[in-house]
Amino acid sequence: MSAPDFEFVEGATSDLAFVARGAGPEEVFAAAAEALLAATVERPAAVAERECHRLAFQEPDLELLLLRFLNELVFLRDARGLLLHPRRIRVDRGREARLDAELWGERLDPARHGLGADVKAATAHGLRVAPCEAGWQACVTLDV
Repeated sequence: MSAPDFEFVEGATSDLAFVARGAGPEEVFAAAAEALLAATVERPAAVAERECHRLAFQEPDLELLLLRFLNELVFLRDARGLLLHPRRIRVDRGREARLDAELWGERLDPARHGLGADVKAATAHGLRVAPCEAGWQACVTLDV
């Protein structure tokens, strides 16, 4: 996958917001996953690719698919202690939006990764996934 393109932007007082960009939906989803990881730990580059985790699901539209994807990553971090980098993402935009993703990472090690924000969830507030001049972008708000 290409390098993730995201930036944190001004959000609501108790939230953290970012814009993720890419050539297509796959790159936007990957950039959003990397932004979530960067919000969660101080040193996301220190997360080694020790184990693989696959995700596959469908939702009525791209926004709900991205929301479910990010919230699954929050769940995996909270329930299993997993920090994950996206390595392969496929998004199909047929009658329903479908995601098939392969992610690699390892268990959270606060001493090595550093703790960032305590992200509770990705929210539907201001959520948008759409084409833009340079390709695609997503606007995401995280509840911290």
